[in-house]
Amino acid sequence: MTGADKLAATLKELRGMVRGARFPLETPGASQARTVAHDLSEQLDDYLLPRLARLDAPVLVVVGGSTGAGKSTLINSLVRAPVSAAGVLRPTTRSPVLVSHPADSQWFRGFHILPKMSRATGMDTGMFRAIRDEDERPNPAANIHLVTATGLTPGLAFIDAPDIDSMVASNRELAGQLFAAADLWLFVTTAARYSDAVPWEFLHAAKERDVALALVMDRVPPGAEAEVTAHFEELLAEHGLDEEQLFTISETPLDSHGLLPEAVIRPLSEWFAKLAGDATSRAEVVRRTLDGAVKSVPDRVRALADASEEQTAERDRVNGAVDDAYAEALDTVRRDLSDGALLKGEVLARWQELVGTGELLRALQARLGRWRDRVTAAVTGRQVAGEPLREALTSGVAAVITAAGVEADDRARAAVPEPPEPDPVTPAQAERLVRDWQAAVLELVRVEGASKRGVARVAAYTVNATGLLVMIAVFTATSFIPTGAEVGVAAGTTVVGQKILEAIFGDQAVRTLAAKARKDLLTRVEALYDERRTPLLLDPPLAVPVDLRELAAEVERARKAWGMLR
Repeated sequence: MTGADKLAATLKELRGMVRGARFPLETPGASQARTVAHDLSEQLDDYLLPRLARLDAPVLVVVGGSTGAGKSTLINSLVRAPVSAAGVLRPTTRSPVLVSHPADSQWFRGFHILPKMSRATGMDTGMFRAIRDEDERPNPAANIHLVTATGLTPGLAFIDAPDIDSMVASNRELAGQLFAAADLWLFVTTAARYSDAVPWEFLHAAKERDVALALVMDRVPPGAEAEVTAHFEELLAEHGLDEEQLFTISETPLDSHGLLPEAVIRPLSEWFAKLAGDATSRAEVVRRTLDGAVKSVPDRVRALADASEEQTAERDRVNGAVDDAYAEALDTVRRDLSDGALLKGEVLARWQELVGTGELLRALQARLGRWRDRVTAAVTGRQVAGEPLREALTSGVAAVITAAGVEADDRARAAVPEPPEPDPVTPAQAERLVRDWQAAVLELVRVEGASKRGVARVAAYTVNATGLLVMIAVFTATSFIPTGAEVGVAAGTTVVGQKILEAIFGDQAVRTLAAKARKDLLTRVEALYDERRTPLLLDPPLAVPVDLRELAAEVERARKAWGMLR
């Protein structure tokens, strides 16, 4: 593999990484990173990869500059044919025009350069007028208009770019894209506009990229050539651009074809003819610009890596806030269901009612072998002992779960940029969860009873009533060992419940049973909250910083191996 092949392979890998980079979060460097990623991706496609593939292709000169600088007229005059629309309306050039010698046209008809832009050919004066007189939609067909001119020396092509200071933003963006795809910049300004800020922004960019550059001072008033040129040269020297080729064109009437007289543009046309006819000079221009473009890549990639790390940090912060919101909600539920606070109000009233009437004891005090009474109660459909208490527990627990979940939803969504449509925890979902848990508790009572004391003993008591006692035990942190802070149930009813459970399962088994039931409830609550939490979590950025940094270093190594360092 040659040095050029190695460099091209590295840049292709980079292109895949850059295309996959996403900066969706509004971090400090996100906006700039999106621009860098977009511009770098386009330059890889539009210039770097196609130019590395064909170093012998014609030199592409992008002619750009300020509004009204006379770029189209200059190109027409250089090729001695009206190939690009010129006029007083602004912006004149809304779709770029690429002119080449017929012998080179095949290179530009294909999609070697600017592959995302479609091609149009056969341009004539009527088409110029249609382009110029369109509404304000810039570049409606995203076309490059291809024309040929025999007055242009083979080996060289011009592309007429939109104004760099156009009032239409997409025209300015297109101009930047075309400059990034060029081998040589021909920058055109005027005696009235050369000190404007926008042209100097582009010239600074050319200096930073070490682009092959030539400048034209157009429309200089007759007699002011020396003074204006001297001042422009001073400015160029101040900005480190004094070694670049500069041409001055005086204000001159156009001929009947809208062209500048040949004598006026002869120095510029001869310079281009010499460049086109000298393979070594063309190669030097290509090498300089290509080297400058490749040299700028690693720093841009490292900037993307920095921005990607910012994205990762912000993602972790947001996801941490989401996780914390639901973790705190789960802690709230755990605390509220364990400190006895739930066993007040309606739940306490139903508990006292159940115990005070003796219904609970009647349901639980059946002796071994009294199967018939229990079966009869089930068959006749009598209300299960403690059903009002079960309903009160269901409502109370569901209210705790719902309140904590809604608060977590609000906190989590506030931390997420552009969260999805809300899907809050509802009372119906919480009640369904509690009922499913209650059914699981009854099954747990059956299983534990069978494993601990035998099936006969469990069957001797009403499972539903026993399950209620287990549920009550779940909602006291010490499993029915009464303290002043607990349920506050009168007349020692908690002791009664504990003793009954111990008679069935044993002292330690009671604690184990309550712990299992409590864990099952909290697991179900956590699963419910996770269903709300997961859609709010942000995906990781697709650009992995370490990969980008390694690719930046690899580009530098490949550039060095090819001998491009200067």
